This record gives sequence, C-alpha cells and structure tokens, in this order.
Amino acid sequence: MPPFAEPNPLTDDEFAKLGVFLRQTKNDCAMSLEEMDGFFTALVCGPEMVLPSEYLPYVWGSEQSKREIFQTLEEAQDILDLVTRHWNTIAGTLYKGRVYFPFLLEDKDGLAQGNDWAKGFMRGMGLRRDSWSELVNDEQHGDSLVPIFTLAYEHDPDPKLRPPAISRKKRVGILADLAVGIPVIYEYFRSERQASAKA
Repeated sequence: MPPFAEPNPLTDDEFAKLGVFLRQTKNDCAMSLEEMDGFFTALVCGPEMVLPSEYLPYVWGSEQSKREIFQTLEEAQDILDLVTRHWNTIAGTLYKGRVYFPFLLEDKDGLAQGNDWAKGFMRGMGLRRDSWSELVNDEQHGDSLVPIFTLAYEHDPDPKLRPPAISRKKRVGILADLAVGIPVIYEYFRSERQASAKA
C-alpha cells in the first residue's frame, strides 16, 4: 500500500458546504457529516478495501435507488473532491500512526453525543460483517469496539440492547476511549487490509 500524502483536512467552510449538500439531498436517508465520518473511519480501518462505487451511495442515501444526486457536473466534481479529501485525511492520519479525532457535532449545550458517529461506524462494519467478526470476538482487542457499540445502541428501541444511562462525565470518557480505540482497530486489520489491496 503506497504511503499517503500529508493529510489536507477540510476547512470549517468546506465542512459546512458538504453538510449543506447532504442536508439538501432529495433523499431523507443521506448521512449527516458525523455519520459519514464514522462510516468512513470504519471502512478505512476495516479488513477489506471497499471501493467508492460501493460505499458512496450509502452516503447519499441512494443505495436503494438510481435517483440522480448531483444537479451539475461542476457540483459533482466539487462535492466528490471534498468527500475524497476527508477520506484521505482519515486514512493518511491513521497510516502515519497518528490519533484521528472523530468529527462530532455538538448539541445546544455544547456536548458531543457521538451517537450518529457510532451508527455510521457500524454501518461501515455492516458492509463486511463477516470480516469484522474476528475483532468482535477477540478477547484482547475487542474492547476497542465497546465505546462504539455503547453509543450506537444508546437509544435503541429494544431496551435489552440499550446500555445504562450515560452521564455527561461518563460520555466524555466514552468519547475519549472511542478516539483511543480507532488506531487499535486500524492496526489490528493492517495486514489483512494490505493483502486485500494487493488482491
């Protein structure tokens, strides 16, 4: 796998532009920026390479339809450039052994909840569910997924899946554990990912 160039993160204005595009798509299933970030992180960390032609329809919420997403070629080029740069920022940061801090939106009280990010990550896992089962069942490294599962199921309709109530202080700790766990997950699948890339 070739080394990544120095990450070129999106600016606040570029994030805002991408967020507006996602909110204004004609499909209610389009991801939010936070969910997209979690989704991309899972795909970057995962054991198999997933091509844009497969994962981008999930971002637009169009995986079940052929509805046109972009109004013009210029818009398509502009948005795809932003999406690709964000993907490369995640991939490049982790490839270089650095901590990647998830993109989390804050609520009206200035607190990041992290639920959408965790749900996005799990959607990414779902694209290669069988391949992820190795880590899920790994007693030594599987704990890296616990913060993600906790936030993803926090408001689940099934009370049996919901974790105990999460206080503000506990949430801060869960989000910190989540960020620490991402490089662990990335390294866990490194050899499998490289083999997938060569194939």
